[in-house]
Amino acid sequence: MRDLLWYDPSTPPAEPVVEPDPVRRAQSAMRRDLPKRFWKEVAVEAAADGGFRILLDGRPVKTPGKRELAPPRADLAEAVAAEWRAQEGYLDPATMPLTRLANSVIDGVAERFDEVADDAARYAGTDLLCYRAVAPERLVARQTETWDPLLDWIEDAFGARLLVAEGIVHVAQDDEALARLRAALTRFDAWRLAGFHTLTTLTGSFVVALAIAEGRLPADAAWDVAHLDEAWNAELWGRDEEAEKRLAHRRVEYDAAVRLTRP
Repeated sequence: MRDLLWYDPSTPPAEPVVEPDPVRRAQSAMRRDLPKRFWKEVAVEAAADGGFRILLDGRPVKTPGKRELAPPRADLAEAVAAEWRAQEGYLDPATMPLTRLANSVIDGVAERFDEVADDAARYAGTDLLCYRAVAPERLVARQTETWDPLLDWIEDAFGARLLVAEGIVHVAQDDEALARLRAALTRFDAWRLAGFHTLTTLTGSFVVALAIAEGRLPADAAWDVAHLDEAWNAELWGRDEEAEKRLAHRRVEYDAAVRLTRP
């Protein structure tokens, strides 16, 4: 992960220290695979050609593609800078979802807009909200009550009626409806599209992602909509610790994507 930014080769790696505790020894080994933090100050400044640069001790952060990391909005740049300030001892990209998204925008999405938009739009063809449980009746009712209003909104706002099916048997959506939903993405810039694409993958729903992008749903409500089935299972069988950890990790990624997607 050292290509995440310019790296100071003048800083020699620390000599490994033998740790008697096996758990701590394993944790120490994992940290040694990460670059050490080599900066003291993180700052944000306006870039001459637009956007806001992230500076480490006065030097601009670079993407893996060696471009300047310069988000288009001051609030977004400050949020990215906060991730760099939060790194303690080692640079861990896993704890920097906004930085990773920004890198993907600058190095990839900006040059492959149509390809990324097409990939995001494919989720409308298999949207989570279109596949309903057959039973139990209470779950069916909850899905209907929660998901139908969003499908009605999609039809009213974009002229795209998505078909609903029971179970997991694929239902083919109308090509014209899908084309209209794909056209909705042409209004996005690369930054919003990158966030939107991430939201579709995290929620399994083009509709939920679009509801976030259009301000139809706040982030917390949209998260609950997309995880209705998980919440149902937790109510029925109790919460699973590992599942909760995975959801918590996904929520961090989700919140970063929401920040990019909202105008």
